[in-house]
Amino acid sequence: MESPVTTPKTVLPAIPRMVWALGFVSLCMDLSSELVHSLLPVFLASTLGASVLSIGVIEGIAEATALIVKVFSGALSDYIGKRKGLLLLGYGLAALTKPLFPLAHSVETVLAARFLDRIGKGIRGAPRDALVADVAPVEIRGACFGLRQSMDTVGAFLGPGLAIVLMLWLNDIQQVLWFAVVPAALVMVLIVVGVKEPVQEEGTKRFRSPIRREQLRRFGADYWWIVLIGAVFTLARFSEAFLILRAQQMGVGSSWVPLVMVVMSVFYTASAYPAGWLSDRISRRHLLGYGLGLLVIADLALGQATSVRAVYVGAALWGLHMGFSQGILAALVADTTPSDMKGTAFGVFNLLSGLAMLLASILAGCLWQYWGASTTFYAGAAIAGLALLLLRQRSV
Repeated sequence: MESPVTTPKTVLPAIPRMVWALGFVSLCMDLSSELVHSLLPVFLASTLGASVLSIGVIEGIAEATALIVKVFSGALSDYIGKRKGLLLLGYGLAALTKPLFPLAHSVETVLAARFLDRIGKGIRGAPRDALVADVAPVEIRGACFGLRQSMDTVGAFLGPGLAIVLMLWLNDIQQVLWFAVVPAALVMVLIVVGVKEPVQEEGTKRFRSPIRREQLRRFGADYWWIVLIGAVFTLARFSEAFLILRAQQMGVGSSWVPLVMVVMSVFYTASAYPAGWLSDRISRRHLLGYGLGLLVIADLALGQATSVRAVYVGAALWGLHMGFSQGILAALVADTTPSDMKGTAFGVFNLLSGLAMLLASILAGCLWQYWGASTTFYAGAAIAGLALLLLRQRSV
């Protein structure tokens, strides 16, 4: 009796342990950061008396700083051929700023703390993404970025959830903010123990200086198109602080307002890894288009919201758009750049995105303060629609 003929299946490599370690690092730091961020807009508006425009400026400066600093840290990590030291510096600086938030008694102190915290994020961001690109097998690159992003959003879910529990228990924002110090400290232990420098291939050459014009010329047209799409996308996606303010506007109390971030993070977490896995099998450009479409729908839902339930629906759609865009954009950057320039590539990408984030959050604050919340979200939908049209003009 003849044996049945079987078709050999392609066995994909397993996700490297380094990616898992970086995922847990991201989880703990996001738990710490999102505990703070889910309460900070309310703390600024209610306790410190800041205007929506001021909150927009603070968020814009903070997030733009993180993205802009990445261009230098990413290029530096390529130049020195090392990533771990920059991770320790970036995460360490963020950990040291966590006590400043509960100690703050003025808007200026919060601005300084957010600024330093985001410098830390900027220092670590591009080297971390480049490290994932260094160790991720090409066949599962999307899944690796999706997993790290998904674990990051688990922390983004746990942080606001813990904020709700602590607010119901303590009912004091400044006391609750102290709890963010613990997971931030744990991050440092995880990096020291779990993250190692990948072995450099023989013959790998490093730049004579971190950023040189002739090196940037090595980036092709596909890369620069992704940079443009990412910048317009970021211009449409202003700070999540405006989701929290929208929930508060609908009557959600201080203890429960972090729930809007929990809802967003649940859908972000649930979609990030599946979207990354799927992007290894079908066009990443098509999936990114779905992400932009979800952002348009989310903004329209939030603009038309007349109830708390509608805000939660908008937050859920916002989370889905993040899952279908952030990890995929990172994978596209990795796909379209030389292996020895990944850090620089992520840095330049985030430089343009940082400038867009600064403009987006200031614009959102102005629109909200002078024309109302609905106008802010409708403007976001219009810009996201423009990004979708740009994306359809070119295949990647």
